[in-house]
Amino acid sequence: MNASPLSYKDAGVDIDAGDALVERIKPLAKKTMREGVLAGIGGFGALFEVPKRYREPVLVSGTDGVGTKLKLAFEWNMHDTVGIDLVAMSVNDVLVQGAEPLFFLDYFACGKLDVDTAAAVVGGIARGCELSGCALIGGETAEMPGMYPAGEYDLAGFAVGAVEKSKILTGRDVQAGDVVLGLASSGVHSNGFSLVRKCIERAGQLPATLDGKPFREAVMAPTRLYVKPVLAALAQHAGIKALAHITGGGLLENIPRVLPDGLAAHLRQGSWPRSELFAWLQQVAAIDDHEMNRTFNNGIGMVVVVAPAEAAAVAETLRAQGESVHDIGRIAARGTGASVTVS
Repeated sequence: MNASPLSYKDAGVDIDAGDALVERIKPLAKKTMREGVLAGIGGFGALFEVPKRYREPVLVSGTDGVGTKLKLAFEWNMHDTVGIDLVAMSVNDVLVQGAEPLFFLDYFACGKLDVDTAAAVVGGIARGCELSGCALIGGETAEMPGMYPAGEYDLAGFAVGAVEKSKILTGRDVQAGDVVLGLASSGVHSNGFSLVRKCIERAGQLPATLDGKPFREAVMAPTRLYVKPVLAALAQHAGIKALAHITGGGLLENIPRVLPDGLAAHLRQGSWPRSELFAWLQQVAAIDDHEMNRTFNNGIGMVVVVAPAEAAAVAETLRAQGESVHDIGRIAARGTGASVTVS
């Protein structure tokens, strides 16, 4: 039997394209370098030394993806910011323990590697790392013919941070009377997009703009990175007792994760602005306020629980760092009611 030679490229894997992507990524990753990086992209494993300013460092890790928001990125050819989403979903989770994100690694998988698309995605990842002060020190690009439809890819990533053992935020000190501050979201972030996509299908005619942005830009606005402003507040104010990243499950299911047993958060309806985007989603989906608050962040991307005596000062610090801060409620005894109410 005379058979012609088969190369890896004939099988659908282009090693040269992968090499070209690595070369495109290197300068992007270089911009994210920080103290502690000993060896980054290019080796079999990345090396990171925990900064010596930590006396009793505890490592905090978080991992996530971007979810079905990627389906809109494919359809609308908008790949520049989903990498920011990827970073934000992990570093914001690490942050709520009081930790400083140190480094990030990503996983990009596709059926056929398009170097320009992948470079745009990784450019967003690098930008997210830069904005949150963590280093992009490694990752994996997997080209797997037959696993993904043409033009599609998947993303995953994880962040590792550090916090002094004595300063870990657990929520154990939260008590009745504490103030609930809400930090504004930039939009839907990266949760609830299965419903967002259904709304887009149902609506048919889409609005030209929402909240002063073209419709697609409003929907695809990347997840806000709260790292630097919140770390600045933590460094200045001992009265911050708990943080909650408002992701899947919305306000109703994320705030209870940082409350001691027997306590509830009572949020005031209308105490933060209502965006056109969320109003449009609720109208098209025809769902009530309760369902909105357990599906979307609904305008609040991070919650800060703080002692009453320091609430005003914490809010001032966060505003000075560029955050939109709203006093949205109080902590109270739970009784027989729900652990989070909005009324």
